[in-house]
Amino acid sequence: MLRQANLLIVDHDPVVRLELKGHFAALGHNVIGEADNGGRGLAMARSLRPDVVLLEADLPAYSGLDVARTLWAERLAPVVLFAGNGVGTANGGDLASQADAAGVMAFLSKPLRPADLGPAVSIAVSRFRELVHLEGEVKALGEKMEARKLVGRAKAILMERSNLTEREAFHRIQSQSIALGKPVHEIAKAIITASEIST
Repeated sequence: MLRQANLLIVDHDPVVRLELKGHFAALGHNVIGEADNGGRGLAMARSLRPDVVLLEADLPAYSGLDVARTLWAERLAPVVLFAGNGVGTANGGDLASQADAAGVMAFLSKPLRPADLGPAVSIAVSRFRELVHLEGEVKALGEKMEARKLVGRAKAILMERSNLTEREAFHRIQSQSIALGKPVHEIAKAIITASEIST
């Protein structure tokens, strides 16, 4: 269970916001902001950087799904989306699946039960962290693979132009990397660029 989180509540109904504030205070969380529409909610999320945004699905003008989509695209904060029993679809589709596609980390139905709120916040935070971490690992792996490709191309150029073995070509790239204090893949990129210019 998450010990303490800074929360932003976005709901058009001030009574619901007040109730949620009370429930979260009892759970030891801080409500650092409240908004009554999606546009304000998004602006507050950008400025306050909450740990979690609790978002009503059926907001006027800028819907909860629109806000959730933007929050996920900008990796601002995890979203717990909640909807009334009558709000089962959005634009003719299933709301829960649309919420998932929009990057919502937890989904609750109204009336909200206090017993569900704490676990929903914890799940949203852990899922968000896990996904962002996974994205970082995938990006790092992609960069590593790209660096290997560059080094491979640079070695091939040196082997052909200077009649070097693969080991000698790599040693030359490595020596330049140490001498200039630059990563190996940057040296490789420079060799490739120089080769392209000279041809």
